[in-house]
Amino acid sequence: MSVALPAQHAGPMFLIFFLIFVATPILEIVLFIEIGGFIGVGPTILIVIVTALVGSILLRLQGSAVIRRTQMALRAGELPVDPVIDGISLLVAGALLLTPGFFTDAVGFLLFVPPFRRALARRIFLHMVRSGNVFVAGAGPEGEPPHGRRERDEERRGRGQETIIDVEYEPVDDERERRDEDERDDDEPPRRRRGASPWRK
Repeated sequence: MSVALPAQHAGPMFLIFFLIFVATPILEIVLFIEIGGFIGVGPTILIVIVTALVGSILLRLQGSAVIRRTQMALRAGELPVDPVIDGISLLVAGALLLTPGFFTDAVGFLLFVPPFRRALARRIFLHMVRSGNVFVAGAGPEGEPPHGRRERDEERRGRGQETIIDVEYEPVDDERERRDEDERDDDEPPRRRRGASPWRK
């Protein structure tokens, strides 16, 4: 599956990058000030360290499961769409949990919940397709899905098990065959009629 982003949609991408790299750090600074002033500096730092450790453990556990699902899908000849989406979501979740901040930790933990991350990924993808931001092409030859290649392979193997009879043929000309029969009839002596005497003149 190939995805291309047209150049005319650079505006929304700029807004997304602005929210990620400018608005999010400002929000995290505000949260650090508010929560640190409420519970103190020490507990705030401890929460950040604990969330990073928990995130790394969750990333290791769910990452192994995603790798196994991807391998099973590839062995079955299927396109591992869901495992790839899960893998990308887990990488983002791990990065968010390793980043110091309360807002990023909350989003990271939500991405570790399978129903939430799949619903979010499906909603984002459908929004991008409807808005014309992405163009999707098939992964198989000439846009054919991978299961089509698997069906062709099975059909080819099935045909290989059939009995094959090798014969030689020669085209037959009906008109030529009739001429040969007429020539053979002309060469044969005329038959005597039954009951006729051989001494009759």
